[in-house]
Amino acid sequence: MPAVSKGDGMRGLAVFISDIRNCKSKEAEIKRINKELANIRSKFKGDKALDGYSKKKYVCKLLFIFLLGHDIDFGHMEAVNLLSSNKYTEKQIGYLFISVLVNSNSELIRLINNAIKNDLASRNPTFMCLALHCIANVGSREMGEAFAADIPRILVAGDSMDSVKQSAALCLLRLYKASPDLVPMGEWTARVVHLLNDQHMGVVTAAVSLITCLCKKNPDDFKTCISLAVSRLSRVGTPSSSLGRQELGHGHHPSWFARRAGHSARCVPFISPEDAAVKGRLVECLETVLNKAQEPPKSKKVQHSNAKNAILFETISLIIHYDSEPNLLVRACNQLGQFLQHRETNLRYLALESMCTLASSEFSHEAVKTHIDTVINALKTERDVSVRQRAADLLYAMCDRSNAKQIVSEMLRYLETADYAIREEIVLKVAILAEKYAVDYSWYVDTILNLIRIAGDYVSEEVWYRVLQIVTNRDDVQGYAAKTVFEALQAPACHENMVKVGGYILGEFGNLIAGDPRSSPPVQFSLLHSKFHLCSVATRALLLSTYIKFINLFPETKATIQAVLRAGSQLRNADVELQQRAVEYLTLSSVASTDVLATVLEEMPPFPERESSILAKLKRKKGPGAGSALDDGRRDPSSNDINGGVEPTPSTVSTPSPSADLLGLRAAPPPAAPPASAGAGNLLVDVFDGPAAQPSLGPTPEEAFLSELEPPAPESPMALLADPAPAADPGPEDIGPPIPEADELLNKFVCKNNGVLFENQLLQIGVKSEFRQNLGRMYLFYGNKTSYSSRILTHCGPPGDLQTHILSGPLAVQTKRVAAQVDGGAQVQQVLNIECLRDFLTPPLLSVRFRYGGTPQALTLKLPVTINKFFQPTEMAAQDFFQRWKQLSLPQQEAQKIFKANHPMDAEVTKAKLLGFGSALLDNVDPNPENFVGAGIIQTKALQVGCLLRLEPNAQAQMYRLTLRTSKEPVSRHLCELLAQQF
Repeated sequence: MPAVSKGDGMRGLAVFISDIRNCKSKEAEIKRINKELANIRSKFKGDKALDGYSKKKYVCKLLFIFLLGHDIDFGHMEAVNLLSSNKYTEKQIGYLFISVLVNSNSELIRLINNAIKNDLASRNPTFMCLALHCIANVGSREMGEAFAADIPRILVAGDSMDSVKQSAALCLLRLYKASPDLVPMGEWTARVVHLLNDQHMGVVTAAVSLITCLCKKNPDDFKTCISLAVSRLSRVGTPSSSLGRQELGHGHHPSWFARRAGHSARCVPFISPEDAAVKGRLVECLETVLNKAQEPPKSKKVQHSNAKNAILFETISLIIHYDSEPNLLVRACNQLGQFLQHRETNLRYLALESMCTLASSEFSHEAVKTHIDTVINALKTERDVSVRQRAADLLYAMCDRSNAKQIVSEMLRYLETADYAIREEIVLKVAILAEKYAVDYSWYVDTILNLIRIAGDYVSEEVWYRVLQIVTNRDDVQGYAAKTVFEALQAPACHENMVKVGGYILGEFGNLIAGDPRSSPPVQFSLLHSKFHLCSVATRALLLSTYIKFINLFPETKATIQAVLRAGSQLRNADVELQQRAVEYLTLSSVASTDVLATVLEEMPPFPERESSILAKLKRKKGPGAGSALDDGRRDPSSNDINGGVEPTPSTVSTPSPSADLLGLRAAPPPAAPPASAGAGNLLVDVFDGPAAQPSLGPTPEEAFLSELEPPAPESPMALLADPAPAADPGPEDIGPPIPEADELLNKFVCKNNGVLFENQLLQIGVKSEFRQNLGRMYLFYGNKTSYSSRILTHCGPPGDLQTHILSGPLAVQTKRVAAQVDGGAQVQQVLNIECLRDFLTPPLLSVRFRYGGTPQALTLKLPVTINKFFQPTEMAAQDFFQRWKQLSLPQQEAQKIFKANHPMDAEVTKAKLLGFGSALLDNVDPNPENFVGAGIIQTKALQVGCLLRLEPNAQAQMYRLTLRTSKEPVSRHLCELLAQQF
């Protein structure tokens, strides 16, 4: 790169920067910047032509001002003019300005492309590098289309300088990641592989990065790169060779090239058996690295250790990837074992992570097990939660029948003090290990009950469903399970999940322990009923089913249970499900004969054998990258899994395939509402999805809807409850302000319930909702519009770790977190149960956070929940309407607005919008048939607000007059504003 002469110091720029730094306040800085902007603008518009130096200086000042956070709306043309300069410093500043400030949709892009083409054709290596850097920095599709064919030619040209080749390789890599379809595959792909033999290490490293990316999509085209990469590694790692002496950095081969070459080797197919020579050289290289790791460090510098360890871990990853050399796998395990007690936290973390993968290999599993005591100690004593989590992962991976009880016991002991962030994951792992390696089913029952006792809030439905399945299917454990759960229920403080398990097991198998006076039928019923008033509606519904089972099992309890069912608190219960069950069960026990009762309430048949859904839940929680560590690819030969087959549960439904409209909201009808996981319906009889499920009497569709939309339970561990603060107060989380178009997006949903709420090039958020009375259910669909599968979402391309948080005061909003993984072109669904507690003016805020290209992204939207969603249409006669209209005659009860029509005035469209708004349209009420009259009641938990409206269109003037009268002043004004924006 040319040296910068003293004349290029740009003293004016230095003085300006000094002035900015010396400003005492923000106002002084803005004043100085405005003065400078005015001066630059006058220079650019002046009659006197500026020389290259002056243009460069002023463009630099504009760039500096932009980096301070101020908008720049001029100077772009001057920067483009600098590209035609023959001076390096002027051309460099021009390219820098364009890379930072010019938008890919700018009108100047054609001029810029012409300047870049001239520099690429100039054969001046310095100018060519600047042009390539600009293409890579902008990385737009337009530039890709313009130069995708030229850059490969420059890359493989024999007369290209090393620096140009390096820049071309990295530029092509950037374009390929942004738009893979624009990069043509041709004969250059075969020639680029031979860049691995280049003498310049920078060219080789850049070529390795490019080849690694290309071979992920076309691995068969790059098989030959393995032999070249292995050959280069063997030469670099041999100190006796001249190349090795040239390239040795700190006593070992250059770390960056070695890591990239190793990573590239893992991205292509396995070495075929006939490539014995290549495989031998690779094994020799790997052994050399492992041997060097045992040597004492030649330097105490941190850089030396980091480079050495980077190569070592990449080598171990490559050994694990090929999984064919038992000796290397065991040596890698022993080397990682030395890092488990290293003083560097990062090394301990990486060692635990790599050993998790080694534990899945049949060659190294036993070697990993030798470090069990060290891993258990790390689980107990590590200060960093991420290291403790990796230790738990490793214990899970190394578990087999020989050490299952020890590992489960240690994980249960750790669970009592574990961080809240990882408790649910540990619960799932303990449940899986206890089921998979259970020889004695009584131990399995004890383990799951201990799990509920220690961390009941984190025991999901899949876990306690599973223990009920297994107990029902195993005659030899039913009596023990009934006795154990009976003893567990005697604790003064008992988690609700324990009550659910106890209610089901005692209802089915309580007769097996009824012979003991300490667990006689009245004692069992009394124990369960003592928990009844402390439980949620769902658990109470299950207990009522247990009571009717008791009448069949223990006739002596019939009178006591009928008295409970007959109580006013049950027959007149506010919850329709509990009321219906009490009425039906009381009638069944009173009318049915003993034989009929025994037939209806007979013991549940065994469930069909199928795979546990707990493993699927754990995979979803860990993401796709952890699939290999969680799959049962390495099965213990002595393992006798409790269940087999596939379980078609709702939690294992696959993600929809990609489509142009990810959500299907633009044409498809709303889907049937899924059963609410926390709902009260049918929890005992058909809690499992399968042939064994028995149909039960259900309420009417409207009653079922309202029963499923019970108010959110604050104690629910899976619920993300609304913050009690109003929307303007973000509460504990830093919820940003809504995006500028949030109001416009919200207005689209005032008169409709389904549609696309937000969409950009990465993410599509769709909404489907339904409301009745003061309750509502909303489905949010988060669609990944990119073509990559990733954790939602951390890899380059798609959105990253998606989290949602909903803030609202007058609304109670209950939802579960979004799944952590979304495949490319797929979507995840989030269900919200909403209860309107009182009237409100501001909609809830929905904050969506994710990562794109490694950069955290956040957007805040207004959730389409407005007060009119809780309208109950009301039919009224003309006389009643006018009587009520006169009663609401106070000035503060009326809101009126006269406004110009923003859309064509169509009577049918107006009628549809008013119906969508929620009110009932009353015919033959207004003397003028052109006018529209409506009535409705806004339903909230605290009160009901009556509403009357009148819309008077004037087609000649293209105007509307809208009048609303309600019993509350703020509601009148707010409804008037909402409705007026629709016409």
